[in-house]
Amino acid sequence: MSGVDLACKTLGGSVVAASDESFGFKERLIDPGEPAYTPGTYDLRGEVVDGWETRRHAGPCGDWAIVRLGAAGRVRAVDVDTRSFAGNSPSGCHVEGAVLDATSDPAAPDVWWTVLVKPAVLKPDSHNLFAVDDPRRFTHLRLRLASDGGVARLRVYGDVICDPELWADVTVEVSSVEHGGRVEWSSDSFYSDASALIAPDRPRNMGDGWETRRRRDIGPDSHDAVMISFAVAADLQRLEIDTGYFVFNATPEVAVYGSRGRPDDEHGWARVPFDVPVLPRTRIAADHRRLFRVDASGITALRVQAYPDGGIARVRAFGSPTAAGVERLRALWEAAS
Repeated sequence: MSGVDLACKTLGGSVVAASDESFGFKERLIDPGEPAYTPGTYDLRGEVVDGWETRRHAGPCGDWAIVRLGAAGRVRAVDVDTRSFAGNSPSGCHVEGAVLDATSDPAAPDVWWTVLVKPAVLKPDSHNLFAVDDPRRFTHLRLRLASDGGVARLRVYGDVICDPELWADVTVEVSSVEHGGRVEWSSDSFYSDASALIAPDRPRNMGDGWETRRRRDIGPDSHDAVMISFAVAADLQRLEIDTGYFVFNATPEVAVYGSRGRPDDEHGWARVPFDVPVLPRTRIAADHRRLFRVDASGITALRVQAYPDGGIARVRAFGSPTAAGVERLRALWEAAS
């Protein structure tokens, strides 16, 4: 599913309330990893599950859990993942959204909730993907179950909508997923997905980054590449390439090119030129975070070329939105309000 998981814990999401969590902790809902279940493993709560599971006999109102999104935005799809819950999955659910301050009580009776996914049947031990067509920005989601039961993960796919006031007169990490950055394409993600490159936190291990397979067609210009888009055009001032935890398999050299274009509906980013030199081909060190001063105006996306292959943990681009970028940011904000 394309789009950012707005609820993910690595983005700052939090499960702030639940009606019950007798068998499985509510925080598991937004764990970034895939659910892992080992049958026959027990603790004092019963069989150990990798997900949120409530006690039996919830009553006519069912159970519920509330998630504060890590980044507020427009929700395009919700995946209620019941994998590993076969005989104990909920019978159905619906999903609601709200706009709240981070310090508000989301379980208060006067909170105004908007239905994003109408009541639907849930398949056991399966992904349950539901499209959402509401164009507004939301900060919180409430998953309401039609019964008791277990859900392994809740993924909330959508677009980050940034407050233009927070970008005024400051330098912003425009590549970050929490500011609307997106990994649009990578040449290879054999060992780990390139989306980790724009995570807002520091890398935690060698699996928390982008690592490609070993190239066997090595020539003077052999390279892998990744494409990172920004929410709006920006004037770039600083670039960070972090190879943290990549000791024996780090990318030896990188070059970075920028684009001032935007994709069309038919071809996406495939035909957008990356013809603005941002960083010339430069040698970098293993397990090291290196900063570069750059000067590139009106950049909408970056193409990072890794020579010839290997691992990069994070790519961070810092800059200020252009005048046109500010106007676009305001337009996106107003359209989602």
